[in-house]
Amino acid sequence: MKSFSIKGGWLALCAVLIFSGCRVDPQEEIDTLLDQALRDASGGAGRGYYQLPTDGDLRSIPADPRNPITREKVELGKFLFHETALGTNPRLSKGAGTYSCASCHHVQAAFSAGRVQGIGEGGSGFGIFGEARRADPNYILDSIDVQPIRTPTALNAAYQKVSLWNGQFGAVGPNAGTENLWAYGTPIANNNLGYEGPETQAIAGLTVHRQEVGPDLLQRVPAYRQLFRDAFPNIPESQRVTTENAGLAIAAYERTLLASQAPFQKWLRGDVNAMDDQEKNGALLFFGKARCYTCHNGPALNSDEFHAIGMNALLGGEIIGSDPTHEAHLGRGGFTGNQEDMYAFKVPQLYNLRDMGFYGHGSTFSSLQSVVQYKNAGVPQDRNVPVSNLAQEFQPLNLGANEVADLVRFLETGLYDDRLQRHVPYSTPSGQCFPNSDPVSRADLGCN
Repeated sequence: MKSFSIKGGWLALCAVLIFSGCRVDPQEEIDTLLDQALRDASGGAGRGYYQLPTDGDLRSIPADPRNPITREKVELGKFLFHETALGTNPRLSKGAGTYSCASCHHVQAAFSAGRVQGIGEGGSGFGIFGEARRADPNYILDSIDVQPIRTPTALNAAYQKVSLWNGQFGAVGPNAGTENLWAYGTPIANNNLGYEGPETQAIAGLTVHRQEVGPDLLQRVPAYRQLFRDAFPNIPESQRVTTENAGLAIAAYERTLLASQAPFQKWLRGDVNAMDDQEKNGALLFFGKARCYTCHNGPALNSDEFHAIGMNALLGGEIIGSDPTHEAHLGRGGFTGNQEDMYAFKVPQLYNLRDMGFYGHGSTFSSLQSVVQYKNAGVPQDRNVPVSNLAQEFQPLNLGANEVADLVRFLETGLYDDRLQRHVPYSTPSGQCFPNSDPVSRADLGCN
């Protein structure tokens, strides 16, 4: 793909000015340049290639062919995702009903955890955006449901065929041909159901994270009977309330978690004033000189590719059960076992990053400024990563200080949807506190 030259674009515009004798508004100039950059980065498709569906446009959201998105399914999934009443299979009885999917994927942190690792059962507290969640001192470390790696966001999940940093969940796309790795008795065995990544991860996650969905749920929270009936009307009632169907509903909901009201999205839809000049300059760098688009492309600015860029694994005193040899820290290679895949991690989406607090698969960075500076320098942190495994794209960007500032501004504010709360229910059918319902979280969240 041919990269876009900002200098060349300006020269072309100057030629037009000279020969036409007309003056062009500076805003029109930068918009014209950005339009050209988007066409080049998208192979000619232009603005439409980067647009996310607007709220309610379910038909435009990428869906698993075996899990059509319906309003009823999304409504059920939205409740189940936040429902702490599903936590009925805890290691300790005191943990019952205290955690949910949203414990590690809550809106306050743009549907990530808001801390270096997500904690489900065995966590205590929440804070403002999940930063104050800690290990419950009544739990021994190996009984705490804690992520071995930074929790990926569920935002814009529709734009991936496989899920997790190593892409282990999903029966299609990059995982076609890996069937010999879908061992029965492991969470990856759910790939044998044949779904895409979001569906497979949601189904597997309910069991992995000690949540249960079955007839007992209807006894405890009767409202779910009608919600499941509406979401799955063609399935006999005796087969309707299952972990698989609950996972399908959750995945349908996750596919609607779109940052479609970010300034960049508004600009793509024709609002020329949605981004300021610094954000537009940052976008020009993203789709031009900085070549960010070579990995981060499409509506979610992500991909199902895996690249090694040498970021460290989880480090630091607040890490729970840290094991640098854990397969999760080996990236795609931890799943496939292939040497060439070692330390290569899936390219993440880039919206609402400023709410997440931590960046990189190992939460190595705590600001977007530091991430951009790291990529600008092109020097790996993790000495365990063989030079031969480093992505060819991981090279010094040669950006100046002002260019770094512009690029950070685009990432922080141009890609920031400030109304994600619209995706969250006011309450759940059980009436329990969410995303957590342990005593300290209830106090932090004002549920008492």
